[in-house]
Amino acid sequence: MTRNRVRGRLPVVLVLPAVIGLAFLLVPLVGLLVKTPWTSLSTSLSAEVGEALRLSLICASLATVLCLFLGIPLAWLLARSGLPGRGFLRALVTVPLVLPPVVGGVALLLVLGRRGLIGEHLDAWFGISLPFTTAGVVVAEAFVAMPFLVISVEGALRAADPRYEEAAATLGASRWLTFRRVTLPSVLPGVVAGAVLCWARALGEFGATITFAGNFPGETTTMPLAVYLALETDPDAAIVLSVVLLLVSVGVLAGLRDRWISGPT
Repeated sequence: MTRNRVRGRLPVVLVLPAVIGLAFLLVPLVGLLVKTPWTSLSTSLSAEVGEALRLSLICASLATVLCLFLGIPLAWLLARSGLPGRGFLRALVTVPLVLPPVVGGVALLLVLGRRGLIGEHLDAWFGISLPFTTAGVVVAEAFVAMPFLVISVEGALRAADPRYEEAAATLGASRWLTFRRVTLPSVLPGVVAGAVLCWARALGEFGATITFAGNFPGETTTMPLAVYLALETDPDAAIVLSVVLLLVSVGVLAGLRDRWISGPT
């Protein structure tokens, strides 16, 4: 009874800022929905919009797969290995979180461009050129989104009980077998949560994409780029594009978050 009374007390000094913060996040989204020209929605959804949405979904999904392939081992290295300097490595991993996306795009150009440190060799030896291609979109999105996955998975690994891994090791399991059969299943909710955040971040990426991949309809023009272009010529179309992107993002996040991320109420 006492615990229920304590939980029921809501101090105004906390509730008021919380309500203001909630309004700060939700009112712009509500305004977007209010200003949407619903009567002309069908005419605004042209074939270009469908192509941009399809490209966005494909590139965000491929970027997430790339982040899973590279990010899970990286998170394990930061959380489980005794590698010296892990704190510094962790700081480097989180740099894309605070780095302006345009700067990230410039950095990718300097490394993976046709005259970049690595790109010139890819072009000369294998004929591979990533800038201003769909593959370049995937690379740019993965660059800015991977820290979300790494942070989530590393947190799950640190919170996992290591005794199960120790028990598997005493039974003769190798490190790789222990990782596949014990570690990874135990942190699967964290992996899925990180993948969802990674996908959502990749879906909304703009700065690194336009800098590294350019803006070519049907090849690199994702939904955020389409919104930016439409805003200059047709504001109503830009609003419609924004609503479509908002609905897709919220739908995916809501469907997966209720299952994997939500904590106890």
